[in-house]
Amino acid sequence: MLSDAKARKALPGEKDYKLADGAGLFLLVRPNGSKLWRYKYRFAGKEKLLSFGAYPEVPLIEARSRREDARKAIRDGLDPSLEKKRQEFARRSASDISLETLAREWHDLNNARWTPTSITWLAGIAATSRTGGEQRSAP
Repeated sequence: MLSDAKARKALPGEKDYKLADGAGLFLLVRPNGSKLWRYKYRFAGKEKLLSFGAYPEVPLIEARSRREDARKAIRDGLDPSLEKKRQEFARRSASDISLETLAREWHDLNNARWTPTSITWLAGIAATSRTGGEQRSAP
């Protein structure tokens, strides 16, 4: 079992190396000094890898808790990696950001640098694309 002190004192080496905690959980120590929690598991006959975040932002106790949650999902017949992706998709879908909102924000940020010539040119492109005509070249 890995201790918090051992994780804290882990120094970067020439290559990536792992500090095992047990039951598939390990701390990956990168040459750049980052320390990342990973969980290695098998699902449907395939080996998979799940990321839990960086140490010390995700402490040892939380990484162990996430590993246990993932193990429970596997016992219930669910792939933890797919469940994580589904939750992220649901979180993004639930937000109220639409294409129109993004377009309006982009417009507000960029309209100050547009010249009258570029506005005329863009309006011409928009008009010809609606009518199916040829687009004009840039001024």
